[in-house]
Amino acid sequence: MSVKEKIECTRCVMSNDSDFSIIFDEKGVCSHCLRYDSLVTSRVFEGKKGEEKHNRLVEQIKKAGQGKKYDCIVGVSGGVDSTYVAYLTKKLGLRPLAVHFDNGWNSSLAVENIQKTLDKLDIDLDTYVIDWDEFSDLQIAFLKASVPDGEIPTDHGIDALMWQKAAEHGVKYILSGMNFATESISVTDWSYGHSDWRYIKNIHQMYGNVKLKTYPHFNFFDLFFYNVVKGIKIVSLLNYVDFNKADAMKVLQRELEWIYYGGKHYESIYTRFYQGYVLPHKFGVDKRIGHLSDLINSGQITRDAALDELTRPDYDAQLLDSDLKYVRKKFGMTAEDWDSMMRTQVKSFREYKNSHNFVQFLRHTVNFLRSIGLYPR
Repeated sequence: MSVKEKIECTRCVMSNDSDFSIIFDEKGVCSHCLRYDSLVTSRVFEGKKGEEKHNRLVEQIKKAGQGKKYDCIVGVSGGVDSTYVAYLTKKLGLRPLAVHFDNGWNSSLAVENIQKTLDKLDIDLDTYVIDWDEFSDLQIAFLKASVPDGEIPTDHGIDALMWQKAAEHGVKYILSGMNFATESISVTDWSYGHSDWRYIKNIHQMYGNVKLKTYPHFNFFDLFFYNVVKGIKIVSLLNYVDFNKADAMKVLQRELEWIYYGGKHYESIYTRFYQGYVLPHKFGVDKRIGHLSDLINSGQITRDAALDELTRPDYDAQLLDSDLKYVRKKFGMTAEDWDSMMRTQVKSFREYKNSHNFVQFLRHTVNFLRSIGLYPR
């Protein structure tokens, strides 16, 4: 059997090792970089035009929120992106309600960051504490399904909660911490299903045991209701400002006493463990490659610096051992149970019921509407 030759992008650090569906142009630039180039102008505002669009957006949010206690919803996790969005809302004179999805995996540092941030900014907090029996059963179902989508239960639940809270308070704008310039790379085979309730439900039906009575979720009919009937919009606020992650962290540390937690989305113990251990060891996925490639494309890091960072382990051995024991205990698994699950043959989301084609249609439609100015960035 011949060994596949590794081909790396000449611009970022993605390769055919990290994404088997990747393609390259005649200059060796990968499809992810080309996608970035094709979409960045429809997703990110810069310069004077950005300032004008930004000011107009703020006025629209304020106008839509007149007569209400809050004019926008902001999801907070204790991480840099969501914290910076919360910081910006107060700088802009908005009246946000901060919503936190407590899935039982918060690090103590994340909790401290959230508390200090909201206290200093004088922002109200609404925390939704998930039913642990339901949620852990769903997370374990995804582990048993042997797909690399183990973070989907959290991601989908957060999105559903944001829609629900906006509708509950009559708020028309959800301000997201997503920033296209630093989060553009999307590999379907790394993670799929954020908005596909059919897929999530099928995995839980096959491997779960606890009925999901209170888990926040949504289907495509719900999306129509929230978007069209209620007129609620999700806006990526960081696409309207000159956002540099390193600079944002310095601002948060200086003004809010915010403390860095060591890795992208590592404010969650489970995310730290899943991205730092499960993905690379079972699925051969190192999400740092995607994160660093985004920073290269946005001009926030050089390719050489990214390659150098990838040579260094980002998970302390003692912390990994502690996290592994904690995760097994929290899930009620023995070491043998866990090892057996890690050895289970890897599967794709395509082996389960899903709405992938429709999801792709929606994504392309939204991107087109963004390109002609009919959908927020």
